Amino acid sequence: MFIVEKTEDSHCSLHEFTITGSTYTPEGQILKNDHPVNCGEFDGLVELATICALCNDSSLDYNESKKVYEKVGEATETALICLVEKMNVFNTDTSSFSKVERASACNTVIKKLMKKECTLEFSRDRKSMSVYCTPVASSHNSSSSKLFVKGAPESVIERCSYVRVGRNQVPLTSSIKEKILSRIREWGTGIDTLRCLALATRDHPPRKEDMHLDDSSQFINYETKLTFVGCVGMLDPPRKEVVSSIEMCKKAGIRVIMITGDNKGTAVAICRRIGIFSESEKVADKAYTGREFDDLSPDAQSNACRSARCFARVEPAHKSKIVEYLQSFNEITAMTGDGVNDAPALKKAEIGIAMGSGTAVAKSAAEMVLSDDNFSTIVAAVEEGRAIYNNMKQFIRYLISSNVGEVVCIFLTAILGLPEALIPVQLLWVNLVTDGLPATALGFNPPDLDIMDKLPRNPREPLISGWLFFRYLAIGVYVGFATVGAATWWFLYDAEGPQVTFHQLRNFMRCTEDNPIFEGIDCEIFESRYPTTMALSVLVTIEMCNALNSVSENQSLLRMPPWLNIWLLGAIVMSMALHFLILYVKPLPLIFQVTPLSWPQWETVLQISLPVILLDEGLKYLSRNHLDGECPCSRIDTVKSPFSPHPTNLLSSSIFLCGKQKKTQPVSWDLRGRK
Repeated sequence: MFIVEKTEDSHCSLHEFTITGSTYTPEGQILKNDHPVNCGEFDGLVELATICALCNDSSLDYNESKKVYEKVGEATETALICLVEKMNVFNTDTSSFSKVERASACNTVIKKLMKKECTLEFSRDRKSMSVYCTPVASSHNSSSSKLFVKGAPESVIERCSYVRVGRNQVPLTSSIKEKILSRIREWGTGIDTLRCLALATRDHPPRKEDMHLDDSSQFINYETKLTFVGCVGMLDPPRKEVVSSIEMCKKAGIRVIMITGDNKGTAVAICRRIGIFSESEKVADKAYTGREFDDLSPDAQSNACRSARCFARVEPAHKSKIVEYLQSFNEITAMTGDGVNDAPALKKAEIGIAMGSGTAVAKSAAEMVLSDDNFSTIVAAVEEGRAIYNNMKQFIRYLISSNVGEVVCIFLTAILGLPEALIPVQLLWVNLVTDGLPATALGFNPPDLDIMDKLPRNPREPLISGWLFFRYLAIGVYVGFATVGAATWWFLYDAEGPQVTFHQLRNFMRCTEDNPIFEGIDCEIFESRYPTTMALSVLVTIEMCNALNSVSENQSLLRMPPWLNIWLLGAIVMSMALHFLILYVKPLPLIFQVTPLSWPQWETVLQISLPVILLDEGLKYLSRNHLDGECPCSRIDTVKSPFSPHPTNLLSSSIFLCGKQKKTQPVSWDLRGRK
């Protein structure tokens, strides 16, 4: 914080102070040139503390259950309350106070001197708030009523006519004003990117009876001829994980736009710190204040929304207008907010994201509430949402390819005139028991390794695209041919089988003792349980291999091995155990019309089943390196997606996440959501 030390020849020097402590605990020192000072010795600090204490609707509270000091009300105002406690301008002895009493000890002393008569609430147009106070009758302070003001520095200083120097009132010249504003800009755009508030007073305001307190448009007329007292800068740094989260958003096709009530310099500096802007990036056409945005023509505003990533000193109407422009580009927006004024934009955006610490109005207008107020939670939600969507596709892929295989098996035996490879009870067993466990376990698949490096899908794209359907069909056809092939192999080549010819097999229904085609062949062999057992074993085994393929849509099993989903491995083991159960535990073989297989027969089952892994690995390779998961016959331009809240814990700011598209395709976002 700083106050004016002295003025000479239209120039001034400043008293600058540093405050230690970074929590709401009212413990810390006020340092000047790295040395502790007694704030009571500086008349400017006494008045500054008075404004902080009285021009304030928040308080500090000690939570006895958590053993910590907490804010009650706005975080910015609570920080000022904490500052007053640290300054202790009247040298109050706080050593005997309990922790609960210590939370407001110094503020209480100040409030005993002045009585707050009314509050002129904050408004976006004047960017300030003020309180009308009168001296308490019993106080030794005999000064007249005063109007204490706090707000945005550029707005408050613009209405200041004087500056406080000690106990004196000095005219505020243009050079002094520039000196003060220059220091505020340095604080806002420096390494710490402080959020600044100017504090001022009007020594002789109009009488309360003469003020139209029911007309907020008149408030600015009362906040004139002010005396600048000082400025406080609050450090509200981004969370450590924000930078990596912003970078992840860029890779995932998410455009992050900061919309804040802070001044432009501070907003741009924060954007550079968290990665929305690079350190050397020019922001001439990428950062606007609310006034600059209003001065643009409608077409220029539209173009600004296409390229801008930072809006400062905005009003609620600006947020709604920005959402409308983004939606006009067929982009999907997600907007964060916590205040009553944010509710219209939260409602208008496709995804309204309210803060858990925000107002009830914002929460009711939003589709989503962040309980931890952390931007990184939203990035994790995007990843989780994409993973859920992919797992849903893998679940469908697994069941479709399996069912296609069963259908192909039935049709193939009918077309070729072969003996029935599977009977109804076996198909029912496969669908309800053997397939069900791995399909359910696919819901626990981990996210793909590159899930946040992909652009979002086109929202008009069907759940199963042409290329994906081709993949499902290819796997399903292989399953069907392999199942029929296993049954046929037993008839033609198995050492324990009849080793009939394919022509004999196709004409098995004509098998009689008198038919010369089947000379020397026992016709009962075509009713053996071995062919259906071979077919069922291949179907079950190949579907377990197919389940392994479904760990990832496009990633190879070498990069995403099946043990990443331990539930899937457990489901496969359970399914195979159930299959062995019906083969080897009586009387189940009789019920399911199967028979135990020998080891050579199991070798054949594995030889027929395992190639499905190689087939799917080849299809995945094509998807990764050539087709990028899109239908080769009708390539669709992928689009970027949205999602998000606030990248920093900077107060009074919002973040839009919007999908940046190519051509005219609309965007889609996948869910996996502090101010």
